[in-house]
Formats: sequence, structure tokens, C-alpha cells
Amino acid sequence: MNKIIVIGGGPAGMLAAVSASKENIKVILLEKNDRLGKKLFITGKGRCNITNSAGKDVIMKNIMTNPKFMFSALDAFDNNDICRILEEHGCKVKEERGGRIFPVTDHSSDVIKALIKMLDEKNVEVRLNSEVKSVEKKEEGFEVALNDKESLECDAVILTTGGVSYPGTGSTGDGYVFAQKLGHSVKECTPSLVPLETKQLWCRDLQGLSLKNTGLKMYSGGKLIYEDFGEMLFTHFGISGPMVLSASSYYHKRKSDECRVVLDLKPALSGVELDDRLLREISDNHEKHFINMLPSLLPAKMVPVIASLSGIDPHKKCGDIIKEERKNLVRILKNLEIDITGTRGFDEAIITKGGISVKEVSPGNMMSKIVPGLFIAGEILDLDALTGGFNLQIAWSTGYLAGIGASEYLEGSKGEII
Repeated sequence: MNKIIVIGGGPAGMLAAVSASKENIKVILLEKNDRLGKKLFITGKGRCNITNSAGKDVIMKNIMTNPKFMFSALDAFDNNDICRILEEHGCKVKEERGGRIFPVTDHSSDVIKALIKMLDEKNVEVRLNSEVKSVEKKEEGFEVALNDKESLECDAVILTTGGVSYPGTGSTGDGYVFAQKLGHSVKECTPSLVPLETKQLWCRDLQGLSLKNTGLKMYSGGKLIYEDFGEMLFTHFGISGPMVLSASSYYHKRKSDECRVVLDLKPALSGVELDDRLLREISDNHEKHFINMLPSLLPAKMVPVIASLSGIDPHKKCGDIIKEERKNLVRILKNLEIDITGTRGFDEAIITKGGISVKEVSPGNMMSKIVPGLFIAGEILDLDALTGGFNLQIAWSTGYLAGIGASEYLEGSKGEII
């Protein structure tokens, strides 16, 4: 028969289909949506952060869950490899801040076009609007049942259905059900790289305000669990933005229900330097009201919030501000405390934390240790990373290796569990 079915037309699935295809092997890629790469299309705000230029050691440090599982996959297909094959198929790439790699055009559609070109070159049969209902292991091979009551037989299956984040793109957890029915266990799935909800109502008053060059620390039970510097955003429910999304990965690691984010609004200044700055501002604005001095220190939208938190009468003359009030203002500007009450849901999460246990998958070829001939790759696995292109690299690397593993399994050269 020599047939491989790939279930899921996201980044891992498309690359798995490409790497699995050989002259003597028929590959069918099944996608429930009306087009491939629906979730990939919206990544990076439509720009697609393809990968990161960092070395393997840095990539591993940015993988939050089960990084050691990725050694073989990254050795088989790394960030340089995905950039190379995309460029060979018409999608030129560029590097931006933090080693983030994007298509030169800033259009995720160009990444998808390059992948479709690869699929065409490899003669992969792509079936859109093909929702899989079940996957069954037979005495020889597998039977894959589709939504239109059609059943397909094959020698190997590559499961790349993604997680449950952005369910509107088709990531609805189908693959977890298939895997569990085949004997696999699934680690609890939670939203990750997701905005955070806060206790403080004043965050809502700042909705839409973006802060750059801001320091952020996250504490749980009084212990520092995450620290970053960069950009964040206030929302109608709390906080978001690049720093906060990364912090959400550490929120799951908290050791107690108590979790707090502390912002440094003036990271370029020490507490002493900021106090000196305030003394100069007070001297220069001696007769002004306190509320009218703050715009020289803060974005306009933040002025009433900080004025209220400081406890200083907004209409108090600057010259009448006492030392204790000034010191308290310094403390607030350097340590603005925000209590975290939870995360937003899967609808707003970039990735899924949790998934099929990697203990049940061979890292050397992505084959199931439970069901020979079943290969698993991408977000469906219990793997997740920080922002910056690292999650897509997990998809590229595991997808590529799963495709190679499946084709070698059919050829009998490396079909064993390793």
C-alpha cells in the first residue's frame, strides 16, 4: 500500500507531508478547513514569526516544557533549515529585534504559499474540507474515517491537529481524542502565551495604553518567578503585550494562588536618581498643582491613575509636597503592583500548554511508543515555548522529523521504536 495520511494542515502537518513524500510513498494531507495554514495565517499579527535566529542552546532555554525531548528534532531540522527551504521556494526572510525571523513581505500568506509549492513539488494529495472523525489501528495499518462517511486506509498516520488555542481556526482538540482512543495519555491543557486578568480596576481605565521600555517582574508567594524588559499593553480586563504573554508561561509555574506583577515605569533610573529627578521637577514647578507636573513623567492617560495611587492631593502645589509623599511616589513609579487573578481563555491564547505526553513518543523519529506506525508532531504534543518564533520552530522540527520517521517506517529501515 505504501500510504501515509497526515491529519492537520498546519505548519507541522504541511512540513511532515513534504518530508514524508517519496517516489514509492503516497502521502495524503487531510485538512478540515477550506484552506491550509489557517492558524499560521494569523500568527505574528498576520506577519508570521517563522522562527528565531538564536543558537540551539538559546532555543532550548526558551522551550518551557520538556525541552530535552527536542534535541533530536532540532538536530534533524533547525531554524536555518526552515529559512533555507522557504527562501528556495520564493519566501525571502529577514531578521528583526530579538532574533525574530519574518518574511520580507511581512505577509504570512507568503510562508503558506511556499509550503504549498513544496507540497505540489512532492505530489502530496491535499484534501481540504476533510474532517476526520476517527482513527483506528487495524491488524495491518490504519483506517481513517472522514466526515462524509468515507474511510481511508493507510500504513502510517501522522497526527498534527494542533492544540485548542484559537479554536476558530480549527484547533478544537480532535487530535487529543484520537490519541486517547489509541491508548495515549494527554496532559492537562491550559491556555498559554495569553493575556492576564488583574484585580486592580484601574487597569481598565488605562485600556489601550501601550508602554515601551518597561521593567516587569512576576512574583508568586513572594518569590520572583519571571523578569523581563520591553513592551506591554493595558486592556479592559487587565494586561497584555509581548512581555505579559511570556510571563503567562511562568504563571502556570506559580507555587501559590497569590501572584503579582510589579512594573518599573522608570527602569533607566535608580530609585535615588528618580528621587533627584522629582526634586528638580518640584523645584521647576513650585507653584503648579501636582496633577499638572505628572505629564512630564508619564503618558497622559496614566496621570490620574498614578496621582490617585500616590495619595497626594492632585491640586496640591508641588512646593507643598513633603518628603514622605515624594518617596512614596518614587516607590509607585519603580514598583507598580498589579495582582493577577488568572489568564484569558483559549480564544485569546497563542498556544496550548499541555497535550500528548512526550514520554509516550520516541524523540528520535516522533513515532508513538504505544502504537507503531502512528507519528505525532506539533502543538498537539506537551511542548510549549516563549514568544519569539520558538513555538513555530517546535512545529517545523517535529513535523519534519515525523515525516522522515514515517517514510522510514514504511521502508523498514528505522521502523523500530527508538
